[in-house]
Amino acid sequence: MMGHMDATLTNGAPASLDRLDDRTLSCGGAWTLPCLDGIERRLASLHRPEATAFVCDATRITAMDVSGAWLLRRTLNGLETEGRRVELRGLRPEFAQLLQIVSATAVRPAPAEGGGTDSWLERIGLRAWREAADGLKALAFLGESSAALGQLLVRPPRIRWRALVRSMELDGFNALPIVGLLSFLMGVVIAYQGAEQLRTFGGNIFIVDLVGISLLREIAPLVTAILVAGRSGSAYAAQLGTMKVTEELDAIRTLGLSPMELLVLPKILALVLALPLLTVYADAVGVFGGMLVASSQLHVTFTEFLTRFEDAVALRHFLIGVGKAPVFAVIIALVGCYQGFQIRGGVDDVGRRTTISVVQAIFMVIVVDAFFSVALSWMDL
Repeated sequence: MMGHMDATLTNGAPASLDRLDDRTLSCGGAWTLPCLDGIERRLASLHRPEATAFVCDATRITAMDVSGAWLLRRTLNGLETEGRRVELRGLRPEFAQLLQIVSATAVRPAPAEGGGTDSWLERIGLRAWREAADGLKALAFLGESSAALGQLLVRPPRIRWRALVRSMELDGFNALPIVGLLSFLMGVVIAYQGAEQLRTFGGNIFIVDLVGISLLREIAPLVTAILVAGRSGSAYAAQLGTMKVTEELDAIRTLGLSPMELLVLPKILALVLALPLLTVYADAVGVFGGMLVASSQLHVTFTEFLTRFEDAVALRHFLIGVGKAPVFAVIIALVGCYQGFQIRGGVDDVGRRTTISVVQAIFMVIVVDAFFSVALSWMDL
């Protein structure tokens, strides 16, 4: 028999745990809070029996509280987890009732996501349930932001103009270089690829139609929105997420201020104003890139290009492209802010939600752009 360990309790009764043989463990004394430290050390050093079935004799237990019952239940569960069958004998009825209560109220760890014991149908159901819950949260956020925006428009003095102008500077003015560079390259690529085909058929002048309509109607607003989604949408999620992790949002609410009105609405309004301006800028720079290629590859002068542009490219193409921009801006701002508010953990969750915000914003922008294309085609616009 292995050594014996006891702890002196307030009533003088020792708590003990012994291994009698390969099939029997014996528990004795008072299993109460003061003796848990000793029993914990005893359990850590106790040699596990090699038998797959054995008996835990609790006849000698003289006292037990909730802590002792919890420790005994955890010990038995641990042995059963190792593949052994354990039979508890000799425990007094009042102690057995306490053990039963502790067992019923114990918090068991949730199964790992996607565990091998779950059926594929159960995994699909759980995934659908989580996606539905996330959809309801997003819908609630959309409703809350819409209500706050309505109240703000009714009372314009409550608009935080300094935050709005600051957001326009960060998300609009500071984005001019990257938007201009990419739009210029897109205009060059479109004109260069079209020049080879148009030269074959002698339709050099139609390069104006190709560059003008494609850029103004589709490419410039879409590329600008994607750039802003990756640049500003991620910044929104990271900023709000960091503020939530550091409990700054709780501090704002404690001061009686609304995070929606203070942080979200200025970003939405600023992006709604900035993105159409960026789209117009992208139109101009992209068309200029197309003009350079048309002049060098197809010998279409700037004057001929602009004259044909005025005749071939209708104003509706420009208005359609610029009209998409505010819709894209609302999508980008709402997705970024929503993902920022959903952060629950630490800095790791900030990075994960930031990535999700960029992916979701770009995906939704492309989907909405496709919807616009189909709807406008039905209306012959």
